[in-house]
Amino acid sequence: MAGLFNNLLVLFFVFQSICLGFRSPLSVFKRYKDTSRSFSSECLGSDQPVVSLGLSDFALDIRMPGVTPKQSDTYLCMSVPLPVDDEAYVVDFKPHASMDTVHHMLLFGCNEPSSTENYWDCDEGTCKDKSNILYAWARNAPPTRLPKGVGFRVGGETGGRFFVLQVHYGDISAFRDKHKDCSGVTLHLTHQKQPLIAGMYLMMSVNTVIPPGEKVVDADIACHYKRFPMHLFAYRVHTHRLGKVVSGYRVRNGQWTLIGRQSPQLPQAFYPVEHPVDVSYDDTLAARCVFSGEGRTTETHIGGTANDEMCNFYIMYYMEAKHAVSYMTCTQNANPELFRNIPQEANIPIQIMSDMLKMTHGHHEETKDSDKSSLLQQAKKEEEEILEQSNFYSLLSKLLGEREDVVHVYKHNPTEKAESDLVAEIANVVQKKDLAREITSHEERDSTNLVRDKIQSEHGEESWEKEHTGDFHIEEAVEWPGLDLKLGQISGLALDAENNLVIFHRGDHVWDENSFDNTFVYQQRGLGPIEQSTILVLHPSNAKLLHSLGKSLFYLPHGLSIDKNGNYWVTDVALHQVFKLGPDKKEPLLTLGVALQPGSDKNHFCQPTDVAVDPNTSSIYVSDGYCNSRIIQFSPNGLYVMQWGEGTETSLGRAKPGQFHIPHSLALIPDFSQLCVADRENGRIQCFRLETGEFIREIKHKSFGRELFAVSYVPGLLFAVNGMPYPGEAEPVQGFVMNFSTGEIIDTFIPLRKSFEMPHDVVASEDKTVFVGDVHARAVWKFASTEKSGTIVEGRLKNNPESTDPVKKQEKQHLVQQHTSTGISFVLITTLLIIPVVVLLAILLFIRWRKTAVYGGDGEHKLDSSSGRILGRVRGKGSGGLNLGNFFASHKSYSRKGFDRVSTEGSDQEKDEDEDTDSEEECSAPQTPPAPSSS
Repeated sequence: MAGLFNNLLVLFFVFQSICLGFRSPLSVFKRYKDTSRSFSSECLGSDQPVVSLGLSDFALDIRMPGVTPKQSDTYLCMSVPLPVDDEAYVVDFKPHASMDTVHHMLLFGCNEPSSTENYWDCDEGTCKDKSNILYAWARNAPPTRLPKGVGFRVGGETGGRFFVLQVHYGDISAFRDKHKDCSGVTLHLTHQKQPLIAGMYLMMSVNTVIPPGEKVVDADIACHYKRFPMHLFAYRVHTHRLGKVVSGYRVRNGQWTLIGRQSPQLPQAFYPVEHPVDVSYDDTLAARCVFSGEGRTTETHIGGTANDEMCNFYIMYYMEAKHAVSYMTCTQNANPELFRNIPQEANIPIQIMSDMLKMTHGHHEETKDSDKSSLLQQAKKEEEEILEQSNFYSLLSKLLGEREDVVHVYKHNPTEKAESDLVAEIANVVQKKDLAREITSHEERDSTNLVRDKIQSEHGEESWEKEHTGDFHIEEAVEWPGLDLKLGQISGLALDAENNLVIFHRGDHVWDENSFDNTFVYQQRGLGPIEQSTILVLHPSNAKLLHSLGKSLFYLPHGLSIDKNGNYWVTDVALHQVFKLGPDKKEPLLTLGVALQPGSDKNHFCQPTDVAVDPNTSSIYVSDGYCNSRIIQFSPNGLYVMQWGEGTETSLGRAKPGQFHIPHSLALIPDFSQLCVADRENGRIQCFRLETGEFIREIKHKSFGRELFAVSYVPGLLFAVNGMPYPGEAEPVQGFVMNFSTGEIIDTFIPLRKSFEMPHDVVASEDKTVFVGDVHARAVWKFASTEKSGTIVEGRLKNNPESTDPVKKQEKQHLVQQHTSTGISFVLITTLLIIPVVVLLAILLFIRWRKTAVYGGDGEHKLDSSSGRILGRVRGKGSGGLNLGNFFASHKSYSRKGFDRVSTEGSDQEKDEDEDTDSEEECSAPQTPPAPSSS
């Protein structure tokens, strides 16, 4: 017995030392930075270029096959075939290169590479057919991830079947040791059809000449756009050493709208477009690069070597799949007079800190040979300082994972917008990982908010103020089977008097780009009305169908509500009508509007969105709608009474009270005689007096994002759902619970099964049961209220002057010093503490199994009572016990010769929104397989 105890003790300390010996997130990030810098000298080519990431996703590694360029400014190309025949979509790019050896990389898509060799000189060309640029990298730019639902289409009938990687090796002095280079990029591809197709628009100057010593030289590019609308979501600038600033604009009716502006001396990543820009037919796209010829003794021309210059402005865009064009270029200046009115900001260089210049220019920085050794020592010291200064951002990068671009933009360009994006993304991660619900004391809550406090102390005089508390939390009722119902696009939800769930859906009809013409007249009347029952009544607990109606009545259902008498009130955006239906009637009891005729007078609607009926007066209120911006009141028998509202004047900035940009959903508050409207595209709730239409108040939070789709009321509370974030924005799609009196957010919620795609309607009951219908996911989630073990505390960012109390300053500094290592890595520390316990239990189980196999039934008597109690809890009441041999044998990493080490260095790109783990475990033990889900 003593021997067994000693063996267990030794094993425990061995595993504990292994776990604790792994590096912290900061050191892991430093190790990643070091690896990326030294990668080219080690040539760690992947033995598995294609790695499965699930049923529909896979990763494709595209690397140079160990090359050693012989002269500077060498362009080498290599190709990789798409490993599948059917259509796929590229949704993520992860570079593997360092500017110490690589000047820049371009990834092309085409059907026939210029060569079949392992690699070739790009002077032979990249592709024999038309090639499309999919990705560009330079100056140690971070990874690029596309917005959700957007992908570059490859394969199939229209996409390219080959990827061609072009690598420009600028200065070959880094190859004096004759090492081999395997720079490249890893692609994340999916077979899941993406609703929006990404493309690249390249604006490039081809004839600019920079005179020697000239202080300011402008290179201007402009083209008229003559295609279907495209939506811009990211941009990248590229010049060589002389570039000071590059700016891109959309010009429409003489108005210049900024797409992006950045210094080309910063890491040349794809930066998110700050305010998403759409480009329509006959718009003009314009770009300007500002150069300086100071320090040069000869003319500098546009060219491909490091001593030449380039002026490139890349735009990532997406288009509807039907009209998608994957690649477009602009290489001329179609209107030189246009640039007389270019905004002044395009002529102002962006100041870059000297340490950033040293870090980004690497060996391309022009230095004096006489001081090489001292400069190298200084550079090493500065690199260490940069890494030290980057500790905070490194930790944020590990925390945010896939959103490293947000951290990068904020670090090097700490504007208010970048800061708000970063704070919102941290709040998103904390909310996703359920950190707030695990915190039960004020001291721990302060630790988890340390990242937010640190942001404020690094770049401003702002602070977080704790303000909202609640005694409940909304979580998905995972046992509810209604999520698996086979439905059409779900547009409306309501609860009847018995709290049964009523669903309004579109059956086999779909609202898409072909549904209406430019005058909002429905174009698919030939399909006839929906033949399925469009109104379904379900039991709220088991989702059993109780009743159905609405066959052959509607074309494109939208809004739904139920009055106090149990009548269904619905809207149809194709018919431009509002209907009142009895629970047992096949024909409408009341119809408002003229079928299939849009209009804006008293007798017509234009795509009406929702309807609400006052239980006290039976007055009818209609939100009208997608092409009108008004609320209309009717009498109980359908006579026009009044209307209010007007369209939003987007050119004036913030929308005024009473202005709408798609009044999308209504919530009637009879207790206060108010009507609250989800003003969808203005991202807010507006509340009005029922009797007069007088504006009362606005409820708007940054976490709403740009779109707020629906609102629902129960006494004392408002429930709402927002839309997907615009490309480049961070606000997650989620549900909100708000205090009706104050408008403050009490709680937020997201589903555990599947994910919100476009939550279209929300309805709640007084017991805080919530249903959310999603028009894209075609699913209905049920959420229920649960008591919280701790209080969720939310923060509000407000501008406060920095405290002048030295004692408070010292306390805050002490708090930062004391908790920096623990506050940010709360979950990591918890995980590391749990791992040794799990490992010990696994060892005990394994020993138990071995003894049982060797000694038979008598083996149990070899263990002491305490071990028996532990094993009893693990084994439960079943007589079969847990067979670790069979369990491990079911895993690919098991070997009969011993336990293989479990890989712990997975890619961040595999950690999507559906994952629940906070971080990758550096030391792990196999866990018991989970019980089958009820879903």
